Amino acid sequence: MPSRRTLLAAAATLAASALLTACGTSDAADNTVRPDGHKGAGINIGPDQDRIRGKKNDAAAAKLPAAIRERGTLRIGASADASPPLGFYATDDKTRIGSEIDLATLVADTLGLKVEFEAVSWENLFVGLDSSKFDAVFSNVTVTEERKEKYDFATYRLDDLAFETKKGAGAIKGPADVAGKKISVSSGTNQEKILVDWSEQNEKAGRDPVDIVYFQKDTDYYLALQSGRIDAHLGPHPSAAYHVASAGQTEIAGKLSGGGDQVQGKIAATTKKDSGLVEAYAAAIDHVIQDGSYAKVLDRWGLASEAVPKSEINPPGLPKPRD
Repeated sequence: MPSRRTLLAAAATLAASALLTACGTSDAADNTVRPDGHKGAGINIGPDQDRIRGKKNDAAAAKLPAAIRERGTLRIGASADASPPLGFYATDDKTRIGSEIDLATLVADTLGLKVEFEAVSWENLFVGLDSSKFDAVFSNVTVTEERKEKYDFATYRLDDLAFETKKGAGAIKGPADVAGKKISVSSGTNQEKILVDWSEQNEKAGRDPVDIVYFQKDTDYYLALQSGRIDAHLGPHPSAAYHVASAGQTEIAGKLSGGGDQVQGKIAATTKKDSGLVEAYAAAIDHVIQDGSYAKVLDRWGLASEAVPKSEINPPGLPKPRD
């Protein structure tokens, strides 16, 4: 029977094939994807990543609990989902690559530790933290007020959403720009809540509501956008930026915080509350921001616009859901 990893890898390969068949090309010789006709460097999706590595910083490493320093390893939980450019399988269908893997490796290097990754389902990331199986999770985890009751956070990226449209469709800056437009979104997400709120604002202002369309798979919205069945898709900025860079037929028409107008969402290294690790993570992240290696990682995955100037420990998070 195929393993879960094999099935996920196959699904990711099929999704990438659909994306590239529609809009871009893949060069098997150098394991890169790039838009049709584009002769630039492209995005390396092969197993040999030539990652940007860090050097041990004694000041940051000194903040580690003694038991972790003595063990010499940092056990990282990461989502097994295929979500480029954050975390996905390389062309060999077994090597995990992406911005989250790169950043976690950089932090471990800075702390003088050998990194050990384990890819699990989303819910098991938190189970792993609760049981102390993982020392940290680097997996696009947003800081929320509810999560702060159980976990500590050291931020390393902004949590942004993006409207993806066909090229030349026009900017989207607020509710009025999507009035009467057909906009797709995934159900049960924070971006759905934001889009519903914008639609209600339009109606209160006497404008047409948003015609909200639901897609759960990225490949479905890619095809709908290409065929003109939707005007835009609202989703996580990293996924949209990757699609824009790899396919070349769409653009980012607007960005907003994953927290809407309530708070700037932030992505963070996550650890069990009071584990004694969060200050070490923040110090390591600050160090790689200062030495420039952090910016290089974000640049190679098209996420420079999500950079933070410094790591914050347990900043204001997305508010708790209302009853």
